[in-house]
Amino acid sequence: MRTADFDYELPPELIAQAPAPRRDGSRLLVLERAGGGVEHRRFVELPSYLRSGDVLVLNDSRVIPARLRGFKPDTGGEVEVLLLEQEQVNDWWVMVRPGRRVRVGSQLHFRTPEGKRYPLSATVCAANDAGHRRLRFEGVTDLLEELESVGEAPLPPYIQRPAGVSKADRERYQTVYARLAGSVAAPTAGLHFTGALLEHLRACGVRLAFVTLHVGLGTFAPVKSATLEEHRLHEEAFTLGKETADTVAQAKREGRRVIAVGTTTVRVLESVAALHGGRMAPAAGRTGIFVYPPFRFRVVDALLTNFHLPKSTLLMLVSAFAAPGELRGRELVLAAYSQAVRERYRFFSLGDAMLIV
Repeated sequence: MRTADFDYELPPELIAQAPAPRRDGSRLLVLERAGGGVEHRRFVELPSYLRSGDVLVLNDSRVIPARLRGFKPDTGGEVEVLLLEQEQVNDWWVMVRPGRRVRVGSQLHFRTPEGKRYPLSATVCAANDAGHRRLRFEGVTDLLEELESVGEAPLPPYIQRPAGVSKADRERYQTVYARLAGSVAAPTAGLHFTGALLEHLRACGVRLAFVTLHVGLGTFAPVKSATLEEHRLHEEAFTLGKETADTVAQAKREGRRVIAVGTTTVRVLESVAALHGGRMAPAAGRTGIFVYPPFRFRVVDALLTNFHLPKSTLLMLVSAFAAPGELRGRELVLAAYSQAVRERYRFFSLGDAMLIV
């Protein structure tokens, strides 16, 4: 398939710049796969689409404050650093902006979000073909343990914060059930849930299960190749524990639905199924699975997700899920997106939600 087939027009004002006042106050577009019908609801109505015995699987990865404010001590030039992946303690691959100023051998010092000097420095040790830099940090025992003091929430670049990222951003760009630190972008489909809503679902007989996939920027990187077959997705670390594996496996045996919260959860479940011949089993490792039409899903029966960027791998996954094993899912999803634009839904990470059943 062609990458250009997944493009669509979006008025810039529909890119959500702030979350809904309440987590569960967002809107919910419901797409029915069999007939292509669309319903316009509120997220608080989600329980009416779930039933007792359903298994709701969520990604419990925690977003780290991965954005750092750096400067070059020799020139004072400001540099923004976004942590991407840790090789070992104090050794990270990062994205640097503006990259042209930061060559191998450069020294960087850092400030807190409030602008105060922090006892943290780094040396640029290497660069790769993607333009990323490898930094060796000094002055602290473990950078991960310092991020709450020196880092900021890694909001996507399409979310504008002229005055800087706020404490409210750090809270709302994090799911209420986040547990294991490691993501540099939020698994955004889960941002709509409150603790009260999750407890309500449990009381209605919905089983909650958790996987972990630490979200990296590769998931959100634009597809630059002309065709999907040429694109390679960056690998991300995941874990699926025994309790979740057993819960999902039992649901599949008994004909109950498995509902994935977010594309990252889909990628974990379908990766594990591919590893074990369609079965669920405890697993941990890295996955670079790239899901696009006409992918055949083995595990996931319904998907809760957000509205995704044009020509993104996330939009391609959603299109595959709208018509498993077929190519027509792209038309179904883009038609639903067209309705969402007309109805003035809010798009991308801090925007509204979509349920595909």
